[in-house]
Amino acid sequence: MNTSEFNWTLIRSFLAALDRGSLMAAARSLGTTQPTVGRHIGELETQLGVVLFERTGRGLEPTLHAQRLADAARAMASAADQLARQASGAQNEASGTVRISASQPVTCVLLPPVLSQMRLALPDIQIDLVSSNAVSNLLQREADIALRMVRPDQASLVCKRIGQVVIGTYAHRDYLRRRGTPRAPADLLTHDLIGNDRNTDILRGFADMGFSIKREDFAVRTDDLNAYHAAVGAGLGVGFLPRYAARLNPELVPLLPLLSIPPLPMWLAVHREIRSNPRIRQVWDFLAQALPQALA
Repeated sequence: MNTSEFNWTLIRSFLAALDRGSLMAAARSLGTTQPTVGRHIGELETQLGVVLFERTGRGLEPTLHAQRLADAARAMASAADQLARQASGAQNEASGTVRISASQPVTCVLLPPVLSQMRLALPDIQIDLVSSNAVSNLLQREADIALRMVRPDQASLVCKRIGQVVIGTYAHRDYLRRRGTPRAPADLLTHDLIGNDRNTDILRGFADMGFSIKREDFAVRTDDLNAYHAAVGAGLGVGFLPRYAARLNPELVPLLPLLSIPPLPMWLAVHREIRSNPRIRQVWDFLAQALPQALA
């Protein structure tokens, strides 16, 4: 017999027939048909090259070969049941590590209070927190879940819009005491502005308002989002911050409430193939419920 070609599923039919004494009773216990059990017994006999049952008027009479096979078959069935239980338990167990990728302000400001709540609800799940804006880390399985301001368009990703990031104009109280408070968008041109280095989002925002400014017009320039927040918080000038971040600093004053800055959508993304993973699914569900409240 070639053991690499052995069909282990035939053992269940063999044991049922051995224990029940007939093909009909074995089929009933397995929830299948009598011909199917009979075919399984025949296949097993062919593979082993022995006769396992004598067919009599009273049913099936096990041969010496069947009796010798019985102990090994029961051990095999017990091992299969144990393996199935372990696999089922692992599939239903919400434990282990989930890797979350998000931008710097999200990982440093928005997520920590949410993750604190999640740790109470899901204490057996550990979190790897990665500051990154790259969608590729999901596609390359470097992260399990990602939070993005732009919806990923890869077909292999599942995305859910969970809210929007409101952007406002802010300055530190000390700065406003020194320089005064801008009352209209045009007043911003007379203030120290905190802008970006290579990123052109703020320049485009001023252009949409009809103001032509250059990167050299910014008093402080940085593309590092944490450094940008720190510059505004230190009173270096007027900047544009997510509301969820600015409201944590009571010294920051919101300016120009009528200035319309388009909010940024926030997307939760996960690779389609791992969404069914229990721990990833539970973290996904928790974030999808908690983050809209954190953004409100």
